[in-house]
Amino acid sequence: MEKALGLIEAKGLTTAVAALDAASKAADVTLIGVEKVIGVGKAVGVNIQIAGEVAAVRAAVDAGVEAANRVGLVIGSHVIPRPHDEVDKMIEQFSKNLKKKEQKSKEKKEKKEEKTETKTKKK
Repeated sequence: MEKALGLIEAKGLTTAVAALDAASKAADVTLIGVEKVIGVGKAVGVNIQIAGEVAAVRAAVDAGVEAANRVGLVIGSHVIPRPHDEVDKMIEQFSKNLKKKEQKSKEKKEKKEEKTETKTKKK
């Protein structure tokens, strides 16, 4: 693998979103996963996993940490350059989990819209 894995763990969703926004704008990286971690710093932590070329991931993580620290607290961050092939399996799992979450969210939204349409037709 010629890519790198970048991790940013932030305290709270707002801090994590600020980190992801800055990281995505700083370099060409791909969000491969987001995990909620309960109990981090006596709060809810959000772990963001990004992937891309080594230099891009380093730049993105640095920018994300800097932006997140302006909003809240970053618990930790790390870049793993050229991870072992076994880590690729974990990265693929992160991506699958994210796609499943997106699909469930989309289905939930569609069901809500259908209910709204049904209520509107009954009136």
